[in-house]
Amino acid sequence: MRRLFILLLMLCPGFAYGNQTFYPAKSGKADARVLTVYSSLDEPLAKPMITGFQHANPDVAIRYEDMLTGEIYDRIVRETDAGKKTADFAFSSAMDLQVKLSNDGYAQVSNLPMSGRWPKWANWRNTAYALTFEPAVFVYHKPSFKHEAVPSSRAEFVDYLTRKGNAVYGRIGTYDIERSGVGFLFMARDQEQFGDIWSVIGAMGAAGVKLYSTSSAILERVADGRFVLGYNILGSYAADWAARHPDVGIVLPKDYTVVMSRIGLVPQAAADPELGRQYLSFFMSRQGQTIMARELQIPAVSPEVAGDNTANTMQELLGAQLKPVPVSPGLMVYLDQVKRARLIAHWNEVLRRQ
Repeated sequence: MRRLFILLLMLCPGFAYGNQTFYPAKSGKADARVLTVYSSLDEPLAKPMITGFQHANPDVAIRYEDMLTGEIYDRIVRETDAGKKTADFAFSSAMDLQVKLSNDGYAQVSNLPMSGRWPKWANWRNTAYALTFEPAVFVYHKPSFKHEAVPSSRAEFVDYLTRKGNAVYGRIGTYDIERSGVGFLFMARDQEQFGDIWSVIGAMGAAGVKLYSTSSAILERVADGRFVLGYNILGSYAADWAARHPDVGIVLPKDYTVVMSRIGLVPQAAADPELGRQYLSFFMSRQGQTIMARELQIPAVSPEVAGDNTANTMQELLGAQLKPVPVSPGLMVYLDQVKRARLIAHWNEVLRRQ
């Protein structure tokens, strides 16, 4: 009876155990092929993409394993090196770790229908593909700027903090680059794009900036007015909060706007690489990218998809202002522990100095 009860549970759509969620095949086929996904995207957010794929592929079941970006990398390397099978598809916001998997031979070449049309910056040798287009933005508390222009560049950001002084002390938030992978990525790109970036960090230090490892911790405080500004916040999360909290405003900095992406790949030791490529191909298709933009509310990168929440529209409106992070071995520079430690040490020194 107990075994039957467990079996019935597993046949229910979206049956979850641990950090895994199992989606049975839509066709009800008992011996359906199972696609295993390792992903840093929370399962509830990913559900529309999973549902869309299964409608197109009703004989495929999906085991979705939701984990941290570092866990995805470590698990694929550990399982591969042990001669075991691993995920069929890996999807992660840690651009550097995904490219390292590709560069070190842990990812397969995936020649897909959209490979030749995919933006060159978003495709590393047909092994690692950028699948989203997510800008780093300023967020602000709208009621706090009724009589004040919102900073729209880093120079204006520094000027605002300098002028306001004690009035905004302790009411600025950004990522802790020691604990946030995306925060570190944005800081590394800032250093490349803006020669005077340390004046920005210094101004935030003087304003008593608060550091967090998650976007939601910062956005929650902007929404309720505890914070007036958030710096370099991942745009997809900011847009979701702004849609639900009318006091949250968003600015794409006009001097330059860094754009990061979540990267998808098929691991070298995938148990069913054909299924992995099928899922990746769906992610890159017009249908998959439309689901990404409209239902997941994450900007799509495909040149075939139009609409407000897409790379196409953003590039038409903002052009060279947008600075996408290229999918290339250059991302691995700051995986060098010495360089990473040096940047973090300088960051902490500049903040403390103030």
